[in-house]
Amino acid sequence: MKAVVITSAGDPKVLELQEVEDPQMKDDQVLIKVAATALNRADTLQRQGKYPPPKGDSEYPGLECSGTVEAVGKDVTRWKIGDQVCALIGGGGYAEKVAVPTGQVLPVPSGVSLQDAASFPEVACTVWSTVFMTSKLSLGETFLIHGGSSGIGTFAIQIAKCLGVKVFITAGSEEKLAACKELGADVCINYKTEDFVTRIKEETGGKGVDVILDNIGGPYFQRNLDSLNVDGRLFIIGFMGGTVTQVNLGCLLARRLTVQAAGLRSRSAKNKAQIVREVEKNVWPAIAAGKVKPVVYKYFPLAEAAEAHQLMESSKHIGKILLTV
Repeated sequence: MKAVVITSAGDPKVLELQEVEDPQMKDDQVLIKVAATALNRADTLQRQGKYPPPKGDSEYPGLECSGTVEAVGKDVTRWKIGDQVCALIGGGGYAEKVAVPTGQVLPVPSGVSLQDAASFPEVACTVWSTVFMTSKLSLGETFLIHGGSSGIGTFAIQIAKCLGVKVFITAGSEEKLAACKELGADVCINYKTEDFVTRIKEETGGKGVDVILDNIGGPYFQRNLDSLNVDGRLFIIGFMGGTVTQVNLGCLLARRLTVQAAGLRSRSAKNKAQIVREVEKNVWPAIAAGKVKPVVYKYFPLAEAAEAHQLMESSKHIGKILLTV
């Protein structure tokens, strides 16, 4: 099969489409003939040598895919050859075929094309496992998403609105703010021209928001804490701004704040399967009802993975970037 290989750690030019061996399928796995995969920030970190795949996962990048089941292991009962599926994977999406544990496979949501289905597994599993399963965001609460126009952000806006939440976002251009507004965000803040803490306090009568989903890390840590309501929850899923900061911890005690952080890729297969089950039960019906739509900025052929990475690192995109196979 063909796969995108990271020939050495470096810039996007190190990505090359090469002929490689087919993946070896285990008894509890399905072999998917890939139709599309989606880019994630983690792929760019892996390319730079900063985020190796977990032991036992494919060395090729790609944390999600969609496609057709080509073979099933002897312990697999749910899926059969020919099924159209999408999947959460630990690696290997940038390839013509990938072997995936059966518990991480999902049906293509009703009303979504096979290619566009690749845009959902990573964002849906990340947002549902953090914001809803852990931080317990619920009806009537307020929610701030940093990077509202990202793949994670565009999904989080839509699913939060489905569940009766007031959504605040930050983004860095008028075009991105408008896109977030169109997806349902209630309050859109340009972090380049406005202090998000001040604006949130104004919009909430001085209280702050109930939950924050953050991918910036260090530079936003104190400001995020200052933006939270009593019993507020901050969930950190990335450190695009760095990992080190100075913080005044007093507000944690004074307002009973909770701070948590987690990734998805390093979780156990059992934990991933549990998240996937919850996503299918809670998110897939919203997609099927047309309340949550795929937001795809651009499609690239697999051979142009380097160009796709350049686009992602430029941060000009809104939503997801897909590679088609």
